[in-house]
Amino acid sequence: MSRERGRLPHVVVLGLGRQGVATARYFAAQGVPVVVSDRQPAHALERERMALQGLEVRFEFGGHPLEMLEGASLLHLSGGVPGDLPIVAAARKRGLRITNDSQLFLEITPARVVGITGSAGKTTTTSLVGEMARAAAARGEIHAAWVGGNIGNPLLNEAAQMQEGDVAVMELSSFQLEVMTRSPRVAAVLNLSPNHLDRHGTMDAYRDAKTRILEFQHAQDAAVLGWDSPETRALAGHVRGGLTYFSIERGLQPEWGTAAFLDGDWICLSSGGERTRILPAASVQLRGRHNLANVVAACAIAMAAGFSPQSMTQAIPGFRGVPHRLEHVASIEGVDWYNDSIATAPERAIAAMRSFEQPIVLLAGGRDKQLPWEEWAQVVRAQVEHLVLFGEAAPLIRRALGELEPDARPRTVSSFAELGQAVGHAARVARRGEVVLLAPGGTSFDQYRDFEERGEHFRVLVRGLQGKGKR
Repeated sequence: MSRERGRLPHVVVLGLGRQGVATARYFAAQGVPVVVSDRQPAHALERERMALQGLEVRFEFGGHPLEMLEGASLLHLSGGVPGDLPIVAAARKRGLRITNDSQLFLEITPARVVGITGSAGKTTTTSLVGEMARAAAARGEIHAAWVGGNIGNPLLNEAAQMQEGDVAVMELSSFQLEVMTRSPRVAAVLNLSPNHLDRHGTMDAYRDAKTRILEFQHAQDAAVLGWDSPETRALAGHVRGGLTYFSIERGLQPEWGTAAFLDGDWICLSSGGERTRILPAASVQLRGRHNLANVVAACAIAMAAGFSPQSMTQAIPGFRGVPHRLEHVASIEGVDWYNDSIATAPERAIAAMRSFEQPIVLLAGGRDKQLPWEEWAQVVRAQVEHLVLFGEAAPLIRRALGELEPDARPRTVSSFAELGQAVGHAARVARRGEVVLLAPGGTSFDQYRDFEERGEHFRVLVRGLQGKGKR
């Protein structure tokens, strides 16, 4: 970087979440002055600020003053920071480079990076591929495995420890991808359906952001696409190198070069005309057909990354998912309580509901993302005994459901201001043999920091019921 008035120009980081902390720490460790700006007040970010104590970092809370750009060399956006803010427009006008922690990580890491994106299933698939990578490392197929990215741990924190021969498995969101100009060596798009339209505006813009994971690959790189999603299958024209498909709906297709798929009750791989059985689908411990798709996707990604079938079969049977994704919280007086707080879109909530054969008491709400609710309403009418709404989107969701029909599901619809009231009501109406399912269909940002905080609150509420020995 060029010097100005005898000192390095500073870097501006917008957003003091996990990604912002990682980015600020990285630059400060290089001796580069950092200004971190967040719209929240200082008292709400005390923990994050203390994580940067002792480093050359200046803070701006409560807004993003344009004066921060004076003398700056870079503008880094954390994942949750919109790209249409006035300060971002001003940075573009000044010709400042706009980037993020994921881009920076790809630029500096010596590891081979496996990047995974999609509208649903990213974290589950990334976590399972990470387990396969760890198994591959234990078998000596790779040097070491790292897992992170949008999944919660910015890999920038660990880049200095990585070596040639390592593999880093990285979840990437559309928010991160929309400003990136580098692709991972192995890039997977699991599926594409309307999501985050409150941020991207249109499906075209959202699709374009996701597609960027492929756009900067080279001929020696590999892409993995979900065959069962027409939107994803259509991305084949953007693939620069090798292409691997995965599917749970179709058997082996002649146009597939390499693929992972279901053959009857078996998960199989195909490469070079040879079919290999991996293990029975019954070995998958995760609930729901969408999770079976995630497992088959993980096998396709692992194959594209060069892991052996043995590493896949070692990882799958013991993998029981990640928190807040169809997580069984408790069984109380014959009622099973499940936490799917990650269901922040109607389509995710649909997948959760379809994972159960039992009657459902559904907890839905949060903040809407300007997504369609029509199909969600059809599934509710087929499977939900009692619909319990909460939060900001409750009136919108109630309108989407329409009028109730006599002697038909849902039997009742109730609305509450917050999740605690909704859980209390669900406990009163649920009956033995039913499932109480938190699958909100909306984001958590009306009342919580993120879906994880919402899911943790749900756990506390349910375990409080358990402690009372009653519903």
